Amino acid sequence: MSKPLLLILGDQLSLSLATLRDAPDNAVVALCEVTQEAHYVPHHIHKIGLFFAAMRHFAQQLRETGFQVHYSELDDTDNCQTLIEEAERLATLYGCDGIRVARPGEWRLYSAMQDRQTADLPWHLLEDDRFFTTPDDFSLWAQSRKQLRLEYFYREQRKRTGLLMENGEPVGGQWNFDHDNREPIQRDLLFPTPPLHEPDALTRAAFDAATRHFPDHMGDLATFNWPVTRRQALGDLRHFLEHCLADFGRYQDAISESSAFLFHSRLSAALNIGLLTPQEVCQAAEERYVQGKAPINAVEGFIRQILGWREYVRGLYWTQMPAYKRGNHLGFERDLPAFYWDANTDMHCLRRAVEMTMENSYAHHIQRLMVTGNFALLCGVKPEALCDWYLAVYVDACEWVELPNTLGMVLHADGGLMGSKPYCASGKYINKMSDHCQHCRYSPNQVTGEKACPFNSLYWHFLERHRDKLSQNPRMKLIYGSLSRMKPDKRAAIHQQAEQFLAQLETSPGYGQACHTSGYATEATP
Repeated sequence: MSKPLLLILGDQLSLSLATLRDAPDNAVVALCEVTQEAHYVPHHIHKIGLFFAAMRHFAQQLRETGFQVHYSELDDTDNCQTLIEEAERLATLYGCDGIRVARPGEWRLYSAMQDRQTADLPWHLLEDDRFFTTPDDFSLWAQSRKQLRLEYFYREQRKRTGLLMENGEPVGGQWNFDHDNREPIQRDLLFPTPPLHEPDALTRAAFDAATRHFPDHMGDLATFNWPVTRRQALGDLRHFLEHCLADFGRYQDAISESSAFLFHSRLSAALNIGLLTPQEVCQAAEERYVQGKAPINAVEGFIRQILGWREYVRGLYWTQMPAYKRGNHLGFERDLPAFYWDANTDMHCLRRAVEMTMENSYAHHIQRLMVTGNFALLCGVKPEALCDWYLAVYVDACEWVELPNTLGMVLHADGGLMGSKPYCASGKYINKMSDHCQHCRYSPNQVTGEKACPFNSLYWHFLERHRDKLSQNPRMKLIYGSLSRMKPDKRAAIHQQAEQFLAQLETSPGYGQACHTSGYATEATP
């Protein structure tokens, strides 16, 4: 009788996982903490703590359910410390004749596992069907399309699932309520306080291992407050539905000086590691609308992020890899600014975004796209440097979701496959959407001079530098028209201001380079 080793990865903590389905009684379930996966980029200590604690709790849940479980801890003396080798060691140890695993979240692992399918101890790859769609579904949708735009994909998913649909038409009479979801931050606006998750003994032991093995990684587990069990994740979901969802929509693009979370759900990490399913989260949000407890703009905007954007970027990742990771359409060559690791900058919006990242391993999507991301775009930071950083520092960053968002959306390095134009902006956007600028030494209203916001000159400098590739973009013709009408002496002053700033910008090859080797280049190789 066949005896498989069922390998459960750290982002697959769901009892509904295909790996566990119809498992024979003699199967052995394995979960493995290994140095390689915690260390190939210098992951934030919150992220490592989350994975270790959630994996240990899930192993306990599996044992209580009746599975035979082997859990490899980082401190085990016989731990191989690499995932492939540790799984094969355990399969041999328990006399298993093969290893069964669901599709991992990174091409790097997927490719390595594919290579082992014909080994003496074969690996069997299963589809991870916990999403609304599979990569094959996305590939079928993408066939013969010239542009892979989110909006058309999202509409098809609404029709297919029936979410926010009524008699074949979108509830509210339109597909997208984005125009209602762009209110800037309001003075004295009060934000809900997230539920507090006190660590139990199992979590504290996981934190201890993370701290001892990775003492130099960003962050402090004293500020950790993420769900590590399904029960905690369900508590966060209830809190969002009751206290945040109604106001989520209109303030989803706002940035607050005092609050890292505003009315955002904080559910992405729990979704990405499997403590919640996207189906139950979307259905719960829809029910709040049906009950009249949340407006359509908030519910539609929230569901679009999960049913639309989350599924879209995953499909894009799996159908475009591994070539996608090598994209650098605008030819960026700059290393990452050093302050991305320590927040040591006098640009207040950037300092606060990095400080919140350091404290929480979190920044909401506008901080990522229009603050740290926009600055990296305007400065020409090379994709591998920024992608490694986003993957390292955010608790919800699995590569399938991080890479398209960073390389495609933030840096436009895929040449417009994801977005029809670069998401570049001057300091005026940040001033409009945040309360940061009043605390900054720079003025968003000045383009040149000692007090001018660096975003302003960098914005025009970026447009000038990439005129050949961007000026014919229909969505950018107006702004290039403004650039062309600008007086030569003003353009020269702006150019000089930006060049002087960039020349003084301290960069870094990467935090913790002495203790990790990024797999960025090698991961893109089939």
